[in-house]
Amino acid sequence: MPIIRARRVFDGRDLTAKRAVVVSDGRIVELLDDAPESGDVRDLGDVTLLPGLVDTHVHLAFDASPDPIAALDAPGLLDRMRAAAHAHLAVGVTTVRDLGDRGYLALRLAREMTDGPEILSAGAPITSVRGHCWFLGGEAEGVDGVRKAVRERADKGAHAVKMMITGGEMTPGTFSHLNQFSRAEIEAAADEARRHGLPIAGHAHSGPGILAAAEAGFDTVEHVTFLTEDGVAPDPGIMATMAANGVAASLTVGVQPGFPPPPRIAALLPRLHESLRLLYESGVTIVGGSDSGIGPPKPHGILTRGGEMLSMSGMTPVEMLRAFTSDAARVCRIDRRKGRIAPGFDADLLAVHGDPTIDHTALRNTAAVFRKGAPL
Repeated sequence: MPIIRARRVFDGRDLTAKRAVVVSDGRIVELLDDAPESGDVRDLGDVTLLPGLVDTHVHLAFDASPDPIAALDAPGLLDRMRAAAHAHLAVGVTTVRDLGDRGYLALRLAREMTDGPEILSAGAPITSVRGHCWFLGGEAEGVDGVRKAVRERADKGAHAVKMMITGGEMTPGTFSHLNQFSRAEIEAAADEARRHGLPIAGHAHSGPGILAAAEAGFDTVEHVTFLTEDGVAPDPGIMATMAANGVAASLTVGVQPGFPPPPRIAALLPRLHESLRLLYESGVTIVGGSDSGIGPPKPHGILTRGGEMLSMSGMTPVEMLRAFTSDAARVCRIDRRKGRIAPGFDADLLAVHGDPTIDHTALRNTAAVFRKGAPL
């Protein structure tokens, strides 16, 4: 059986004393103190081996151009999505959760691709009539309409449900600080998702939107910026509700260098950083979603730069690695086979030069990537 050897092994929770991973039929069989002198051994040298990363929030249908919405209508969308998936895998993101496409194309890719990352697809996000990202085809209205939308995704075989609780920056006429759905509609979405055994993610920027998702029992809240009409108002009480209800914060991390934030966001950065610190101190589980594809600062495969933002919260490098591996797998409900280097888990592995348990920037220094035990 093939054996992969490295100077250091991070198992998804901690740096271990093991240095070799035995692989068979795409899964991890066991961990060894070291590799034998002979046999099918791939010695990676002075690297750190860790579980393949899990990006909890991508948009494969968006091409990271200045106008990704217009690009949706250009020919070749499925091929561009396939290339986007490959870009994630190339840097060691072996699982992506697509939280918004058109026509269930990400679900089609999940079924067809044999040489890319594992794709978890939510289909089009459920949004209000002409609400945020309505152009993806997920408009719904009323409690019955929302329940029907969740059932449709379940019937199609979606791996998750996404609901646009507040408006967003990409859609004119919607506002990040205002809820798009009533409490009854939000609770109905969460209840229907539970009925079908699906995790549910809620896009929410405002305090009221975040609270509605937390009280309804969403698995993750995306963004969690606590935006108001003209500022940022972090609410420790809402954060405490998230922590008490086990609702994770899927934060938008990873930015391509050379793209300063828009003036409005730049002015809010000090308060956003303070909100992030309070969120970490509250005990809320934090995971990383790149929101890749939404514009030039967000190319596909940008998650490995996500530590820059998380470091502002006070998270240690080890906690950041957990946010991108085992914790991310858990909130996506794939933690029985992803996010850890342990017997029985998929042999999705990333090797990087340096030690990311000390320096999070080492994640950018890809040495090797394995998908189901096969090297790229």
